[in-house]
Amino acid sequence: MDEQQTEKKILLVEDEDFIRDIYKRQLTMGGFTVDAFGNGQEGLAALSQNTYSLVLLDIMLPGMTGLDILKRIKSDERTKNITVILLTNLGQESVINEGLALGAKEHIMKASITPDQLVEKVKQLLG
Repeated sequence: MDEQQTEKKILLVEDEDFIRDIYKRQLTMGGFTVDAFGNGQEGLAALSQNTYSLVLLDIMLPGMTGLDILKRIKSDERTKNITVILLTNLGQESVINEGLALGAKEHIMKASITPDQLVEKVKQLLG
């Protein structure tokens, strides 16, 4: 991989502190720059001030859902092409399908993936 490539910056929006911390740590160790927030308002604020290669977005968040944030990302000319992965523990196919229809690249069940597997998945998606 060319070391001169653009820095891969990731926005992580996850309200569970433990999960957010471990994902941030593993992604950072995997060579990514990660901004991590516990709610949608902070995530959207960061999105308006920074450029990201990928957004890891929890569906169930306090205040505003991940789908609400996804709609905002995809409706904004500046952010609509950012790759979004939905993070969920839900088995609710309808919510996941709605997220994919709104433009999420894919979804990951948090319970079925290790932090290292998440890093590998992100590396695959970002090439």
